[in-house]
This record gives sequence, structure tokens and C-alpha cells, in this order.
Amino acid sequence: MTNTTTHPLLLLRAADIAGLLSTEDAVDSQRAAFEALSSGSGRLAARLLINGPSSSTAFCYAARLSDETGPVCKFGSVNPGNRELGLPNVSALVLALDPDTGRPVAIVDGEAVTTLRTAAASAVAARALSVPGSKTLTILGCGVQGRAHARVLSTTLGITEVRLWSPFAEECRDVAAQLGEELPMEVRAFTSAQEAVEHADIVVTATTSEAPILPTAAVSPGTTVISVGSFAPQRKEVDSDFLSSCSAVFVDHLPTAIEQAGPIIEGLAQGVIGMSDVAELGDVLTGRHPGRVSDDSILFYNSVGIGLQDAAVTWQIIEKARHLGLGTPLPM
Repeated sequence: MTNTTTHPLLLLRAADIAGLLSTEDAVDSQRAAFEALSSGSGRLAARLLINGPSSSTAFCYAARLSDETGPVCKFGSVNPGNRELGLPNVSALVLALDPDTGRPVAIVDGEAVTTLRTAAASAVAARALSVPGSKTLTILGCGVQGRAHARVLSTTLGITEVRLWSPFAEECRDVAAQLGEELPMEVRAFTSAQEAVEHADIVVTATTSEAPILPTAAVSPGTTVISVGSFAPQRKEVDSDFLSSCSAVFVDHLPTAIEQAGPIIEGLAQGVIGMSDVAELGDVLTGRHPGRVSDDSILFYNSVGIGLQDAAVTWQIIEKARHLGLGTPLPM
């Protein structure tokens, strides 16, 4: 790795990052993160969560993907009330350190990193767990993550129909119209979550809800459900009845999930699932776990988010930005 004296501290804003990586580059970065976790080559600190007023949650992640890429730390907050202020729900900054000297080399917009890596990671999970030939994608939640998941998953999985549902019906219609102009497949807005989920091949829940929003009875055999909003103990986008219907449950990082993923915590406490029922996505990718064994099985992936995901995509962003001369140099 080139010494940091060649590279000043770089500020990378969201505008610098937009379009910098291809979707496949982002997906590849997330696969590398999960494989590094499974193989033990990646290093990961325990995630920190601090609950605040109005259902807000501050978070801190730190990880190192490899010796060749330096440590990365992300600090930020999820504030659902920001919607009423016209502000993003997630605010964050990412700091990357030189792999040799430990000196800061980049400050990166954390919302852009989080949006990109979360949707790309869900694409990795969907590829690994969904029934081959899945065509129908349902997304519950039309915020930043919902829109990102629609774009990334629809273009990487051979999806032919995207269904959207949100508790905010007008927003859902507007997002469906916008995505319908962007994407080369049918995009439909639904007023009923149940109707949106029925006969869907892949369902993504991407909300900040603390109460279950997935209509369990509508989930068909063979469906893969991915939750990206159940990232803290109090957040549960799916209920225990749904977990009991699953043939297998997958998480990004087991030690983190059993302490911080609401559905997993509740399912274990109620005895609906046992530790032997929960496996890491990385173990599927590296062949340690078979993943899906039947086309009729209902599978669940609970993403809480881990620092290795941020580390993997952040270093891709930094290297590409350096190559293209993007970003703003900052004095130390």
C-alpha cells in the first residue's frame, strides 16, 4: 500500500461517490466482506448502539478487511423523526486510516456508504438464498433503503416485476412512478402489504418500524425474506410466527445478531428458533452451510450491518476516487 505522504486526507461527499462504483463492484465488495468474516481474515470489533429519544439509535462500527486495507470506522445515527423535518433518517461519517501508518486518509459520507453497501449485501444474500429464477421482488418501505434495494436487486437478479408498499401511500405511488421510469421492468405500488407480498419470490423489509410489518400469512412457500430494518433489539419488522414458518434463518454476524437483531432475540427467547437454526451468510458463500435445500422452503436473512461491509466498500471508493482525482483534500 502506498505511503500516506502521497495521499492527503481526502473528503469524499455523496456527490463524489454517486456513480463511482458499478453495482457489480459494490456487490463484489460485500461478498468479499462476508467471505472474510467466514474465513477469519477480516477483523471486526463489537458494534456499539446507543438508544436516544424519539426512537433514535446512534451506532459505531469498526473493522479491518485485510492487512492491505486500513481500519475503517463509521459513526452515525438513525433518527426516524427526521422524516418530518425533510432530513434523511440516517446520518453518518466514515473515517479510513492508512494501513501502514494509521494516519487518517479519508472522511467519507456515511449515508452514501451505508445505502450502497446495505443494498449490495442484500443482493449477495438474495443470490445465495433465493430460488433460482426468482422474478418477483417486493419491497416494504419506500425510503432511501427501499429505493436503493429496488434499483440494486432488480438489476442484479433478473427481476421482472417490482412491487412496492409503504405506510405512506402517496410516497409509495411517487416512488413507483419514479422507479418505473428508471428500471426496465414493471414497478407497481400497492396499498396492501398482504397483496404486495402474496406470491412474491423475494421480499425485502426496509423500514424503521419497531412493530412487525411483514404479513406472515401472505408469505408463500419458496419465498426469501430479507430484513434490513431489524438492526436493533427494539426493531422487529417480522414476528415470531414468521420465524416459526422458516426452514432456516441467516444473519450477517451471529454474535452481533443474537444481541442486537430484534427478531432473532425474540425468537430465541420464545424458543421459536434455536441457535442451531441460525447460520451466517458467509458460511453459505464459503460452502460451510448448504443454504437453501428446497425450492419450497421459506428462508429469512436478518441484516444488522457489520463494519466489514463498510470497510470493504469504503476502500473500493477511496481507491477509485484517488484514481479519478475526486474528492477534496483537507489539511491535517
